[in-house]
Amino acid sequence: MLIFDWDGTVMDSIGRIVSSLDAAARLTGQLPILPPERLQTMIGLSLEKGYQLLYPDADPAWYGDWIHHYRQQFVHDNPTPCQLFPGVKDTLLSLKAQGFELAVATGKSRAGLDRAMMETGTQDLFAATRCADETASKPDPKMLEEVLVQTGISRDKALMIGDTGHDMQLAINAGMARLAVTWGVEESASLSTFEPVAVLNSLNELVS
Repeated sequence: MLIFDWDGTVMDSIGRIVSSLDAAARLTGQLPILPPERLQTMIGLSLEKGYQLLYPDADPAWYGDWIHHYRQQFVHDNPTPCQLFPGVKDTLLSLKAQGFELAVATGKSRAGLDRAMMETGTQDLFAATRCADETASKPDPKMLEEVLVQTGISRDKALMIGDTGHDMQLAINAGMARLAVTWGVEESASLSTFEPVAVLNSLNELVS
């Protein structure tokens, strides 16, 4: 089974996430304005865990305003394009045709993933999906463990695929093999420190 992260691995959504995070901080009013490379470090985590990572000294009472502004920006107000990476859908279809079970383990909310899958027509490709608001956030292994239980597939037959250290550490914590991709948030050098089975630079490598 191939278990995919979503943002930065399947969907080219980094630009919209980062610009929405920036706008949310500005609209909330009390939070520091962080550079894009710092905002990217929370991609893959739940929003609650990401808020704690980005703003460790912030008043927890500001979280409600921040998450409201972020969701409003990402879903409605932010015009930054957000779509599947080129060739992703064909790759997923090819892998499924080869007999691979496909799944998703993501820091997105259930509503966010369902919306993205409906917009991209990918909802029928995956045997299981787990989101950060219905289980523990990465890198807690519970997300992957629940996917294995649902599908009945053993961990030695599963591979976690992602673009961040959060994804790699998630797999390590679950005792699962991991494969890193470089078209998302992090580069090969940082991903290689997690000892993935491979670091891929293109989707063609994934199919082969």
